[in-house]
Amino acid sequence: MKRDHTKLICDVSELIGLFVDTPGLEAFLQKIAEMVSEHMGSEVCSIYLFYDETQELVLKATRGLKPEAIGRVRLKVGEGLTGMAIKEMRPVCERNASKVPGYRYFPEIGEEVYESFLAVPIVRGQTRIGALVIQNKRKDYFDAEDVQAVRAIASQLANTIEMAKLLIGLEEKREYRAQEAVIQQPARIACRVGAPGTAVGKVVPGDRFYSLQEFVEAAKNKKYSLEDFSAAVRQTEKELEQAQFQIEEKLADVASLIFTAQILMLKDAAFINAMADLIKKGTNPPAAIARTVEQYVAMFDKLSNSYLREKRQDVQDIGKRLLANLVGGKGGSADYQGGVMVVRELYPSELLKLSSEGIRGVVVLSGGITSHVSILARSLEIPLVIAEAPQLLRLPADTQIFIDGEHGFIYINPSRDVMAMVKVPEKGGPAKPPARHGEKIVTKTRDGTRVSLLANINLLCDLKHAQVIQPDGVGLYRTEFPFIVRSDFPTEEEQYIVYKKVVDALGDEELTFRTLDIGGDKVLSYYDYGKEQNPFLGMRSIRFSLKHQDIFIQQVRAILKAGAKADLKIMFPMISSLDEFLEAKAIVLECVKDLSQEGADCHRRPQIGLMIELPAVLEIIQELAREADFFSIGTNDFVQYMLAVDRTNEKVAEFYLPHHPSVLRSLKKVVDAADMHGKEVSICGDMAHDERYILYLLGIGLRRLSLDPSYIPRIRALIGTMDLRAARRQTARLLRCEKIGEIDKIIR
Repeated sequence: MKRDHTKLICDVSELIGLFVDTPGLEAFLQKIAEMVSEHMGSEVCSIYLFYDETQELVLKATRGLKPEAIGRVRLKVGEGLTGMAIKEMRPVCERNASKVPGYRYFPEIGEEVYESFLAVPIVRGQTRIGALVIQNKRKDYFDAEDVQAVRAIASQLANTIEMAKLLIGLEEKREYRAQEAVIQQPARIACRVGAPGTAVGKVVPGDRFYSLQEFVEAAKNKKYSLEDFSAAVRQTEKELEQAQFQIEEKLADVASLIFTAQILMLKDAAFINAMADLIKKGTNPPAAIARTVEQYVAMFDKLSNSYLREKRQDVQDIGKRLLANLVGGKGGSADYQGGVMVVRELYPSELLKLSSEGIRGVVVLSGGITSHVSILARSLEIPLVIAEAPQLLRLPADTQIFIDGEHGFIYINPSRDVMAMVKVPEKGGPAKPPARHGEKIVTKTRDGTRVSLLANINLLCDLKHAQVIQPDGVGLYRTEFPFIVRSDFPTEEEQYIVYKKVVDALGDEELTFRTLDIGGDKVLSYYDYGKEQNPFLGMRSIRFSLKHQDIFIQQVRAILKAGAKADLKIMFPMISSLDEFLEAKAIVLECVKDLSQEGADCHRRPQIGLMIELPAVLEIIQELAREADFFSIGTNDFVQYMLAVDRTNEKVAEFYLPHHPSVLRSLKKVVDAADMHGKEVSICGDMAHDERYILYLLGIGLRRLSLDPSYIPRIRALIGTMDLRAARRQTARLLRCEKIGEIDKIIR
């Protein structure tokens, strides 16, 4: 049947006019769906809105499908035919939709009977706004003119729907606390494990604390005095100083300035007087606090440095603490005690705060399992998982949540049967093996080959756990954490104090210091990086150290002095050329010379090596093996750069494949070069504790694995079941494989 598209396109102005007359925004979208369906004579018309933060299309209005599907049907970019339309920014028209590869079937919404399918993306320029989907039972219902007509409709509606989408978002935030959770019944959600362990507690929704204005609203019918305000300031300062003391007791090496920014703000006369002046002029103290904090937040928002902009959170946090102590309610540290945090994203300094305030576990909705927040969580023994489930943010604050960070599941309101199956430690964290006394544990394969299992150390507190499980030394001490959480570069003496504690705790065990590895996802709030389009390819790691040699020299001197009597190794991260390695090595040797001339007690002959992380070193691996004392293969970055996959980006997680043929063959090339020159080679990163790869690593000749202490007992037991002949056979078989799928079948 020929449809009157001219009339349809002319009536778009009528649709836009509905935006003013419609009482609700959802109703506005519903009227669009109904009118387009009527004009097109189609049995179904649906409107999806696209959300950048979750990269999802969410059904917001429909005529023809079951109404209960609204808000529940969600599609990732590229998922189903609608997801394909939004991914490729083009119309998708199919005559027999259910037979098309990629068709996504939702049995609960009743769309299986509609075979003719037309999805048109709603876009403004390159900005994705949503999708308009029309369906009909009869095959071949839509023709080329229909496609052009719907494209015209989508184009004219783009600006209006984008505004509606924005307002719906604001409305949802205002009503967030009153909304029912998407997940109400006991449920299990698959997740990725960032830090192993189990934790159970009441959910603490990180995106849904009391806002400043909610505090003000709660106090609107009560008058407070300037004296009340001053008392709240004193109480808040006391709480922060106590929190600072507690975290320094637990994390002396990195916690020196966790709460200092907030304490200093309370001592800043300009900040406090701005509030006091408003109060003296008649503003109720809660409103005065909120107004001043919002002004300071606005100033932070204007900063060009993205990490510094995030310091707005310190300002907001201090405002909420002041208001909590003034008017009561949530906002202080008591909110975290014994809870499980659910939050979109998290910075290392924020995780340290949560640790000091008694959080049991963390669910993060973005980020890769190799991010430094995950690494830090392992050190703090806080179970952390990554879940692509934004609906978790809607869970009521009293919901019980159970993190199974051993098997990769989240349980909402877990049943008694679930809780009975898994023993939950009192405070979360991975279960510790019993202490061993007497003879040192030696790791061997079934046929008697010795394998060294070294520990990765991030914080001083890691050493206690490491000593219990008896590693063969420290294969990687990450020196960047004392830098990350500070407000300025630590001095040579400050670094020496921290490094000396590590050396003293290890005794005569070998210890490998990795020099400062910042940049990418590890940024310093006090350093102006400038605008970097891709910080993972920017000023980071050894590039930073060689550009700022004064900082590099201070660190090297501190390491050499602290390790004077140690079995000391120093390695440089992210080396890309022989020139870089030789320049960095020369600086170390110059520091040895200077310290010796000064009469300082220092290590005179440290072993000097490098991390293999960049594909660029593969073609110069023989030259590097000749000059270096040892190699350490950093698999997380090596895989990332080899495959051009951002390891912290969940959107491309499926492409982060350590068993890619190029990765496996490159690892063997590195090991062969080290063996040829008689140099030690170890491997660290997630491959070192992934059970799928251990047999292959042994098969190519690796005998040194460096991994987080919590994984050592499991990998030690696994190696004890393996035979080197079987390892070599599997390795030869894997190296012959040309396709990822073939390798995947073998290692599984």
